[in-house]
Amino acid sequence: MSLMSEYIAKGLKGPALEAELQQLVAKYNERRGRYLFVYAAAVRKQIPGVSLEQDDYYIFHDMLSRLADVRALDVYLETPGGSGETAEEIVRFLRTKFGSVSFVVSGEAKSAGTIMVMAGDEILMTETGSLGPIDAQVRVGRSWQSAYDYMEWVSTKRSEAEKAGRLNPFDATMVAQITPGELLGVSNSLRFAEDLVEKWLTQYKFGRWTETETRKLPVTSEMRKRRAREIARDLNDRKKWWSHGQSVKAQDLESIGLRITKLDTDPSLADVVYRIQTVCRILFETTGTFKVFATADSKLFRVAAPVVPARPTEKVMPDAVQLEIQCPQCNRTHRIYAKFIQNAKIDSDLQTQGYVPFPQDLKLTCACGRIINLSSAKDGIEAQAGRKIVI
Repeated sequence: MSLMSEYIAKGLKGPALEAELQQLVAKYNERRGRYLFVYAAAVRKQIPGVSLEQDDYYIFHDMLSRLADVRALDVYLETPGGSGETAEEIVRFLRTKFGSVSFVVSGEAKSAGTIMVMAGDEILMTETGSLGPIDAQVRVGRSWQSAYDYMEWVSTKRSEAEKAGRLNPFDATMVAQITPGELLGVSNSLRFAEDLVEKWLTQYKFGRWTETETRKLPVTSEMRKRRAREIARDLNDRKKWWSHGQSVKAQDLESIGLRITKLDTDPSLADVVYRIQTVCRILFETTGTFKVFATADSKLFRVAAPVVPARPTEKVMPDAVQLEIQCPQCNRTHRIYAKFIQNAKIDSDLQTQGYVPFPQDLKLTCACGRIINLSSAKDGIEAQAGRKIVI
């Protein structure tokens, strides 16, 4: 039985899942002899706040700064990426507070997440874990673009203009909108990530690298810097990784010179990590939770209440409202109704039209398994109508 099926069969929900997560963290601590901090984001939820952002740094600091007796920290990291500046702040805090810091990746730790991982003394990955390229994502006009792709486009247009003596009208219009400050900012964004990775690898991952693996030659500080620079450039090379979202697995990282601790060689520890990943996934898929911060002793979840559009029909039926709710997971449309008075005719009329009553527990279960919390919808309807829903 898969881990997902096992947990679904147990029927754990909400607080029980949260308790299970903390028990798993405690098991990890016992097996590794270190202190685990879980930072996991719902990478598939397209809502504000999922990416790594400055508020996350404040939570890292708040939850970890008071640990007096912990010197060795592991960070379970799952993120789609986000602010490189925030990644730098978090790493600076962790490396100042703890004597040893390692990162555990079983899901995705992309972009800024990959930058953070490069600051670890040890990188632990399961077979499902993946990092990503570190080329910065910058806002250009109304959209986010790869800084590497943007600079490549500008370089190509510059070469074309030098050869032909002019640009075609469309390209000329586009180039005319680029300011020198914007161009410099994009260029600096590219260097920012690469410089951080080079510095952190040299200082931490390669800090205790004293001799070469095959020839057993002494390793100099210049050798450490050179290897770190090569890896940083490889992770920033879009000719090697053709898209910003490409998964970079453990074997890919080893091919560019990084040593990875493969968790699957330790089945007992790997099982705990896979369970942590699974419990986080279930929380993301069955609740409004989109970000998890947890240790064995404390927890903080960021939750987004779904915005459910209500379609009041006072003119037709002033004592009831009809709603069409779309499942965010499978896009299935659910037709439900809420009423403000007890009236059997309302029930018979609307159920004949294919509507179902507003659920008593305020939870709508879709055929795909997604549970949609209707608490915010109920509050919104009652506030708009100035009446209480009868369930």
